[in-house]
Amino acid sequence: MPVHASQAGSVKRPVVVELYTSQGCSSCPPADALLAKLAARKDVIALSLPVTYWDMLGWKDTLASKANTRRQKAYAAQLGLGEVYTPELIVDGVSDVVGSRKALVESVIAKRQADETEVPVALHATSSELQIVVGAGNKNSHATIWLFRILRTATVWIGAGENGGRALTYHNVVRDVKAVGLWKGQPFSLDLPRSEIPVAAHDSVVVVVQQEGYGRIVGAAEIGRPYYGRDNGRGG
Repeated sequence: MPVHASQAGSVKRPVVVELYTSQGCSSCPPADALLAKLAARKDVIALSLPVTYWDMLGWKDTLASKANTRRQKAYAAQLGLGEVYTPELIVDGVSDVVGSRKALVESVIAKRQADETEVPVALHATSSELQIVVGAGNKNSHATIWLFRILRTATVWIGAGENGGRALTYHNVVRDVKAVGLWKGQPFSLDLPRSEIPVAAHDSVVVVVQQEGYGRIVGAAEIGRPYYGRDNGRGG
């Protein structure tokens, strides 16, 4: 069943939060636990992005990727932060928060929910392809359409480093992220064949429309089990 732009945006889009974390960081488990709670909310798309720069300190993160590290460094440049750290939470591409500070995190999410800037996004999956539809918006926009492939949960036994001897569970782990298109304010649609995108195991997909690549997020949608592969996902 094809998806049309008019189907997107029937509900306000979820706020996107990205946690940059590492199995080798002793300050990260409280932030990972908070992300698990955020992941259960319907008004939030919560993503865990394990990074690689802790790997040299006694334990190589089994879920980390260079792509996640590059994305965090791009945010540091975009936001003028000067450096990266863990646990860092980026909210909707515009706010930088220590990922374990629950009250502050929830306050920033609530502030973003009041922002009226949003672009409708709809997703539909079949056995052979993923259909992405982005509706119309500001004609002067220039945004990247990002596709994230997500593993819902992963439990890892940490053998060494600052968290050595612990079993930690991660939620909504980003296993792959790539740009799949550009949005310039006009309606956009893309049929993405699954056969062309073999990646590590994943069971859901998130699509994000983000100004200037790493700026403000103006649209987002998610599709996951049991819908991923057969039905429509949530979006806005």
